[in-house]
Amino acid sequence: MGTCKTVLLFTVPIVVVSYHPAQAPLVSVPSCPPSHRRAMNTTVFLFHPRFGASRVNAALAASAEAAGVQVRYLYGLYPHGRIDVAAEQAVLEAAERIVLQFPMYWYSTPALLKQWQDDVLTWGWAYGSKGTALHGKELLVAVSSGGGAESYSRDSEQRYTVAELLRPLQATSNLIGTTFLRPFVTFGALGMADDVLAARAAKYAAALSAPREALGTHEV
Repeated sequence: MGTCKTVLLFTVPIVVVSYHPAQAPLVSVPSCPPSHRRAMNTTVFLFHPRFGASRVNAALAASAEAAGVQVRYLYGLYPHGRIDVAAEQAVLEAAERIVLQFPMYWYSTPALLKQWQDDVLTWGWAYGSKGTALHGKELLVAVSSGGGAESYSRDSEQRYTVAELLRPLQATSNLIGTTFLRPFVTFGALGMADDVLAARAAKYAAALSAPREALGTHEV
């Protein structure tokens, strides 16, 4: 007998609703169509210090969960900043694609994400001569920005592209042996219309497990 198994899929339409108290309209996030290829084991690590007031990241996370992707809400898990290193490392080891989702804070990441890197990505586990636990995995950054895409270029008021601002994470990815994928950037978060947000959330859910090219080392 062969090794293949027959899997029966029963699909139903799913609609996820995200609501922000300061934004009266409801945002409906459609589920993603089923795929016939094996789904990649993707885990989203979401870092948002004010997630309860989030509109864009909440919609992205809801769409990801509707597509069957595990989302870990790190500020909810560790409200006092005491990170369970063993638990985080176990989740990382089980994932094939690691997604770091966060709003851009002062051209960088929220504070807990930096602490998470310091605590979890330890020598001898994530890097060093014997630190190979994450080798061969993929790392995707999903970042949102209040400004539009036109604000992030070498000729803009910010003077840097998003890829350049994310370079420390790319360097970290190189060190821990993961493939740094082209980031999923959501611009214009502050004034995004409901229909645009719903479309962006659906695109995010599809992108989480779809093939994605790596970002070049010096690409801008």
